[in-house]
Amino acid sequence: MVNILRASRTSKSKAVMAGSMAALTLFVSACSSGPSGNEDVAYVARDVESLYNEAKRRLDRGNTVFAAALFDEVERQHPYSPWARRAQLMSAFSYYVARDYNKSIQSSQRFLSIHPGNKDAPYAYYLIALSYYEQISDVHRDQKITEQARTALREVNRRFPQSEYAADARLKLDLVADHLAGKEMEIGRYYQRSGRWLAAQLRFQNVVDEYDTTSHAPEALYRLTESSLALGVRAEAVKYAAVLGANYPGSEWYEKAFKLVDKHANGVTAS
Repeated sequence: MVNILRASRTSKSKAVMAGSMAALTLFVSACSSGPSGNEDVAYVARDVESLYNEAKRRLDRGNTVFAAALFDEVERQHPYSPWARRAQLMSAFSYYVARDYNKSIQSSQRFLSIHPGNKDAPYAYYLIALSYYEQISDVHRDQKITEQARTALREVNRRFPQSEYAADARLKLDLVADHLAGKEMEIGRYYQRSGRWLAAQLRFQNVVDEYDTTSHAPEALYRLTESSLALGVRAEAVKYAAVLGANYPGSEWYEKAFKLVDKHANGVTAS
């Protein structure tokens, strides 16, 4: 088992957020030549440049929902104008800032369906990934959105590995993996408390196999030591404790595992 990177999630989160906002700011600046509200967009025929500029003005003033509606109106009134393509992504961005992530995803996907090879396609994929990422819930809830975020982030990294978006996606993937590992750990601990040792063993083994670079790996090895002893497989317990000691010799989890094995599996060798 390779040595596991255990960087601080807090510092990494700050760096990721800074990178995300920088990338978003760069995109908005490239697309651009009051208070938020819930105003309705009445149909008023306007020339495309005036309509787009009004939408951008609303966005700059923080009226993101209304700005998104106006960007949508650019496409409706002038579907064949070059401004329509730009407005589609600006609409997606406006919905993202307004935290209407589902509409942001829909607008981004629409852009990609119409302009799959456009130079701004990397940003559209990135915005989809961000919109899923921002919806990740705590580990006590269903993690379907987290899985969708991981899939979308991987897509950004796969398609555009040299882009600034991929660099941020890779950082976020580390945090997503840590989150999914945390969910596995929570379920595994629940199974342990319920005396379902084999079910717990499978969850902790999954963390070691799939998320060995996360902050949860040391505890997972300790829990595997516990579960193995509870199942009467003392040689396996010794093996997990040895792996824990080899990779995290100074951790609290190794100290606990060493005491546990010394007490319940003294003299047993790993298989």
